[in-house]
Amino acid sequence: MASPETAPPTAGSIKRIVAASLVGTTIEWYDFFLYGSAAALVFNTLFFPSSDPLVGTLLAFLTYAVGFAARPLGGVVFGHFGDRIGRKKLLVLSLLMMGGATFAMGLLPTHASIGVGAPVLLTVLRLVQGFALGGEWGGAVLLVSEHGGDKSRGFWASWPQAGAPGGNLLATGVLALLAAVQSDEAFLAWGWRVPFLLSGVLVVIGLWIRISVTESPVFLEAREKAAEQAAAGLKDEAPVVEVFRRSWREVLTAMGTRFGENISYYVLTAFLLVYVTVHLQLPKSEALNAVLIGSAVHFVTIPMWGALSDRLGRRPVTLIGALGMAGWAFAFFALLDSRSFPAIAFAVTVGLLFHGAMYGPQAAFISEMFDTRVRYSGASMGSQLASVVGGALAPIIAVELLKEYGTSTPVSLYLCLAALVTAATVWAARETRGRDLAVDGNPSSAAEPGHRLRDSEPLGR
Repeated sequence: MASPETAPPTAGSIKRIVAASLVGTTIEWYDFFLYGSAAALVFNTLFFPSSDPLVGTLLAFLTYAVGFAARPLGGVVFGHFGDRIGRKKLLVLSLLMMGGATFAMGLLPTHASIGVGAPVLLTVLRLVQGFALGGEWGGAVLLVSEHGGDKSRGFWASWPQAGAPGGNLLATGVLALLAAVQSDEAFLAWGWRVPFLLSGVLVVIGLWIRISVTESPVFLEAREKAAEQAAAGLKDEAPVVEVFRRSWREVLTAMGTRFGENISYYVLTAFLLVYVTVHLQLPKSEALNAVLIGSAVHFVTIPMWGALSDRLGRRPVTLIGALGMAGWAFAFFALLDSRSFPAIAFAVTVGLLFHGAMYGPQAAFISEMFDTRVRYSGASMGSQLASVVGGALAPIIAVELLKEYGTSTPVSLYLCLAALVTAATVWAARETRGRDLAVDGNPSSAAEPGHRLRDSEPLGR
């Protein structure tokens, strides 16, 4: 008979878990994306003044990339302790770190006040943001995945994924509102600080919700087994060591799955702001409002893609998104070049729909690749390493390509190739839909709900 700690969750409890994960990830992505939007709109002027707008933007995006560089380290540290002491404690810590760094950014003096010290301080706080976010994603999606049932995991686990567009929606919405009610001079003077200081209020709300949730029953069961093995004298490897020794194929699969998704998101949102405001010389409000509309649709449709993956499988839905993005990469910039706001909004919205097809099933897909004792470490490492080679460099590469060639065609090719990398990875991967997360074994081996491959069975798709 299951103990109260390990009993299956009720419908009400899973909804509370989902709400806590969604609110927390929305706040953390708000903090992270706020920097990306500010880097494209104001940081190039306030912290990296330059005679060439694209050079200043490039420098701002370099500090943007620093946050990604810290994410794998955060994934290792948070993953290790998350696999040892639990998901919930680490999620509270990540929220505190992220919110504190973002709030401090709103208090920073600019380059005009203290010179080179301003971008240095900004970079340090960006490192803290990246470190915190490196541990946030794995814990949030695992807490939901390990509470949810095998048959509906794709749907429930996709809700923390919706925190990304939710955070972007919130960050872009606040910036768009300020841009609408303030002059450019007032926004540069003090208005840009308001969204960063607002993070302090959001963190208090997020902590109040997160502290109320229970620990993952799958983790509690695994911890009991580990304690029994330790009592019997069996040594347990550090989770990150075990991941790289026994699950490195799954780490590479997770990286490939995220590669095109990660690059496409930052091209569609962060680089878009640069392309529209600097290259096309349109008002920043048009770019912000287009992202606002696209993010709203994105937020609503991500759980739909997750639910579809419960019916069709993780691989088919992800392939829809990857192949769709590969084709849309060229139509996207053609629509932007029309300089028509409806066309720009349509371009962003359709692009984010394809992105959602990759992103929605991803939480369940990657969670199902790893055993419980290393799941936090494995999921975090695969995800965050992909963010370094993907999302961290995407705006920088896109800006450099635009600066070098003066046209969007190379950026379209870059986006298309990234999506095809994800399509090839997912095509070669095994289906994971329906895996029982409480049962250790060969990761990525459940081809159908309730089915587990034996070691002697073939590993076909």
